[in-house]
Amino acid sequence: MARIKQIDVFFSLCIATIWMLTTACQPNTAASATEEIGVEPEKPALQTGAEQMDAYLPMLTGKRVGMVVNHTSHVGDRHLVDTLHARGVAITRIFAPEHGFRGEADAGASIADGKDRTTGAPITSLYGTTKKPTPEHLTDLDLVVFDIQDVGVRFYTYISTMTYVMEACAEQGIPFIVLDRPNPNGHYTDGPVLDPAYSSFVGMHPVPVAHGMTVGEYAQMVNGEGWLKGGVQADLSVIKCTNYTHDTPYELPIKPSPNLPNMRSIYLYPSLCFFEPTTISVGRGTDKQFQVLGMPKASFGDYTFMPIPKPGARKPKHEGRECTGYDLTSLPPDSVRQWAGLNLTYLVDIYQSMEDKSSFFTSDSFFDKLAGGPGLRQKLTSGASAEEIKASWQSDLEDYRAMRSKYLLYP
Repeated sequence: MARIKQIDVFFSLCIATIWMLTTACQPNTAASATEEIGVEPEKPALQTGAEQMDAYLPMLTGKRVGMVVNHTSHVGDRHLVDTLHARGVAITRIFAPEHGFRGEADAGASIADGKDRTTGAPITSLYGTTKKPTPEHLTDLDLVVFDIQDVGVRFYTYISTMTYVMEACAEQGIPFIVLDRPNPNGHYTDGPVLDPAYSSFVGMHPVPVAHGMTVGEYAQMVNGEGWLKGGVQADLSVIKCTNYTHDTPYELPIKPSPNLPNMRSIYLYPSLCFFEPTTISVGRGTDKQFQVLGMPKASFGDYTFMPIPKPGARKPKHEGRECTGYDLTSLPPDSVRQWAGLNLTYLVDIYQSMEDKSSFFTSDSFFDKLAGGPGLRQKLTSGASAEEIKASWQSDLEDYRAMRSKYLLYP
């Protein structure tokens, strides 16, 4: 009997050992299934600064808040102003940039003051006779919040508005909070660096056309480089995006302005905006804004279109006239993004194709403002190639990138 018991114990131990070894060697079913079908683990979702409410709501509690916002200032499907108002935040004043609070005005059109129907707060235009808040606009505010989707281009005026509001807040000792958003053109820097002698509302600072920064990073640079009037320093806070890098593709959920209707136009905008002070239409007054190029009786291209008044372009260039040129809507947005730099080929080729080159520029001075100086126009008219023009600004770009690196919040 004793021997039988010993054998039973021996076999029990063997069975237990085999069971443990078998269990230990079993693969992780979920991991194996994932590996077998080649599915990568789900990445954490990108969130904008505005979505990080736990990070900034305590800063707003009990405060009289000014908001620099427009139609892109959403959390989900609701405007940030409405969201904060519903949470008891005292929205005391709203500042409206170019295109207005609801984003429907033409580029360059003056914005009128008004009153917000939800909060009852006064709306102060910063795109009319006043571009910088006056001390009177700030007397009843404890802090100001900026939340606008930018596209990362020097002549896109939202960063100029941000600069003026920062400056006004700094002068009055009022904290300024930026709720950061991704830069859809943040994966590269390119273009001529602005000569401060050509500073204007379409380019205030010595940065390239595509500056490669979010608005939060840009605000830090403006503050850190002493670019506010008199060298004043803003009491600046930036609520960062989460799970974002400069290489992260980001499709804007809301078009940032009336004439940038989709991602293709946003990617083409840094390269095509140079046509604005020329006789060439970029499609304002069509449904392909910043995706077509043409003029009446053009000697280039075979695509035709006719600009007509539309919201955001009530008096388009060449209104009611048939234009001939190029249709760029065949370019996949991803392929345009992969240019990762300005494409001057269209500008150079179209200029060279003009029989009467003296009629190409409709405003030399405005072209130079967009370019940040006369260099681009001078090289274009001298017959320089796109490659030669781009080579001319590389040294300045390297200096800029070194400065930019001090203010980056994201890899």
